[in-house]
Amino acid sequence: QENSRQLVPQDKQDEYELNANEYWNDFYKIHENGFFKDRHWLFTEFPELAPDQNLSQPEASEYKDGSTRKPRETRLGSCENGLCSLETRTQEHHQLDLMKDSNDIINRLDTDREAVPKLGDLKLSDGDFPGSSATYRILEVGCGAGNTVFPILQTNNDPGLFVYCCDFSNTAVDLVQTNAEYDSSRCFAFVHDLCKDQSPYPMPEESLDIIILIFVLSALLPEKMQCVINRLSRLLKPGGMILLRDYGRYDLAQLRFKKGRCLSDNFYVRGDGTRVYFFTQDELDALFTTAGLEKVQNLVDRRLQVNRGKQVTMHRVWIQCKYRKPFPAGQKENGHVH
Repeated sequence: QENSRQLVPQDKQDEYELNANEYWNDFYKIHENGFFKDRHWLFTEFPELAPDQNLSQPEASEYKDGSTRKPRETRLGSCENGLCSLETRTQEHHQLDLMKDSNDIINRLDTDREAVPKLGDLKLSDGDFPGSSATYRILEVGCGAGNTVFPILQTNNDPGLFVYCCDFSNTAVDLVQTNAEYDSSRCFAFVHDLCKDQSPYPMPEESLDIIILIFVLSALLPEKMQCVINRLSRLLKPGGMILLRDYGRYDLAQLRFKKGRCLSDNFYVRGDGTRVYFFTQDELDALFTTAGLEKVQNLVDRRLQVNRGKQVTMHRVWIQCKYRKPFPAGQKENGHVH
């Protein structure tokens, strides 16, 4: 209530929306890939991303949370700094450093950058598209510098895996494509504006097994979120899932905003011009179910982070969701007729 009494003037709000791409480009030009840590905790929170977790296999989806193996009691990781305000990054990087995955990073030869295809040059007809021969396809929306994509490629050696990744920021996509880990035979990075219906995807509808949204949906104008989820859901195969982790209502980052940074209810602008929304479980459930998806998981993750050096405690609130596209009536899932 305190920090939302005074709203940002409408003309300034319009400017933040109009120039959103520039604000994110500037963000990545300043921080490049040094702001983020690779999210190796992903495979504990979302085992669907790990090797041999293909949801189309008979053994898959045996557990209530939709994972293909029993989740551990304690969950790793603190990727949440992905879009946090800059003032919290030191503490959160420390959290991530403690949980750095111990797996060795696979060394790959750098890809010839001239050979990296551009989305506008593709002819997506007759079933010929990047990853068309893959048996398991993952799309990460809002990939940033690749801190989710590269851990997936490093950890999941399934020969049938293909990973797509996109970002609003040209700078972010350039960082992914010029990374030594980028392998165009297993990955396709492209620039994409989620909020533009005419902005193309490099794959047809009902072709994806997994869509990842990690601290991405919160950066969009709230009134555009439903259309974004509707369109993404159409890209999923029956049985495919959207995996989301994002900011929850009354997270420390929300309470820290000063007066004059609020755009609308629970929607704020940071000092660098990027924006963030703080969700409730019910709001996310409504977005996904309206798009025709079924709930597998929708939980609040509350954590107390402590910076002992500064004697600071931080109450963090995140929401994690898994929503599945249902099979049409009569279609078989793992040998069972619905």
